[in-house]
Amino acid sequence: MHHNGSPTRILVIGGGFSGLTAGIEAAETGAEVIIVEKNPYLGGRVAQLNKYFPKICPPLCGLEINFRRIKVNPQIKFYTMAQVESITGGPGEYNVRIKINPRYVNENCTACNACAEVCPKERESDFNFGLNKTKAIYLPFEQAFPLRYVLDRNSCPQDCPAPCVEACKYNAIDLNMQAETIEEKVASIVVATGWKPYDASKIDNLGFGKVKNVITNMMLERLASKNGPTGGEILRPSDGKPVEKVAFVQCAGSRDENHLPFCSYICCLASLKHTLYIKEQNPDAEVFIYYIDIRTPGRYEKFFNQVKEQSGVNLVKGKVAAIEQDSESDDVIITVEDMLNMKKIKQKVDMVVLATGMQPEGSEFKVPGLKYAVDGFVVDAEGVYSAGCAKNPMDVAGCGKDSTGAALKAIQIGVRR
Repeated sequence: MHHNGSPTRILVIGGGFSGLTAGIEAAETGAEVIIVEKNPYLGGRVAQLNKYFPKICPPLCGLEINFRRIKVNPQIKFYTMAQVESITGGPGEYNVRIKINPRYVNENCTACNACAEVCPKERESDFNFGLNKTKAIYLPFEQAFPLRYVLDRNSCPQDCPAPCVEACKYNAIDLNMQAETIEEKVASIVVATGWKPYDASKIDNLGFGKVKNVITNMMLERLASKNGPTGGEILRPSDGKPVEKVAFVQCAGSRDENHLPFCSYICCLASLKHTLYIKEQNPDAEVFIYYIDIRTPGRYEKFFNQVKEQSGVNLVKGKVAAIEQDSESDDVIITVEDMLNMKKIKQKVDMVVLATGMQPEGSEFKVPGLKYAVDGFVVDAEGVYSAGCAKNPMDVAGCGKDSTGAALKAIQIGVRR
């Protein structure tokens, strides 16, 4: 582990479930770890989930343990609102430049909310995919780590008298904070830059952004969450009506040469899980799942059988041709080519959920100095190891195992030199 008597230093790019796992596992063997996260909080996409596989438990149980392990471990440093600007050098001695963007809120913050109460400006909540608004100064979500507010300067008017500064008893708000760049030397790098939902507005025939009450699977995840925009009630966005008929469109953007050419692995399972969320809130609800093939890898087959045997769950093998607004109401009309009966069906529902695929962050934003495959997944090299969804679409449990493997590779770089 030690080379010239000092511990191996590892850079982890991304502070979601995979990055946290890799970083903590490495640090607990004695390595020094630096985690760089672009969001103002750690926890990544898992923090946005209502519940996750395989135990269908809330994400906080998995994340909280990891946050505790970070707090007690002096070997781990983390930077939020940060990005890697350049990587030079090679295995055993990389030089990394990291840009830390201003949060405008310092460590004095106690998350008391006094600033948000007086803030006159609102912004769309990116955490809730635009389903609600927050103030320009806000806490990303109730249990965010670090538990500290952040100011979205893009939402602040130039001439704002800044009542937030006045309202803060702790001198936590500093409007003059500047971006800073730091340099770190590391022996190896774990790339855990994760994924984002495929942009559904690019899929013309599915009506996202044009037809009311067409949402994505991650938006439904937020609607079902206690800390979400509706306090956990699954209500359709246009008028807040509780849903009685919901359609899921599988492979929205996945397995499609024009969009994501690969299978995103998790979306079939997610829709089955969402079906349970809906049936828990309304046992009489009717659910239609339109699919090409249902894929429930490995042990998840059992879960699939459990869901499809529930009453009111209809699985239809068919390609969705069109999604349109009902002319008389906020309902949605979905046209499907039923492959098994070779006929066209029209179905009217309260809400449509598009099971959008997992797109690696590397498809649009590439870290300078790393290698990427054609779809934006990270290509490993000596000293650089991908973890979790930066490598392949996978579920949370898979990310945990994969990240532990990446940590194991990363800690050995110091040993070999």
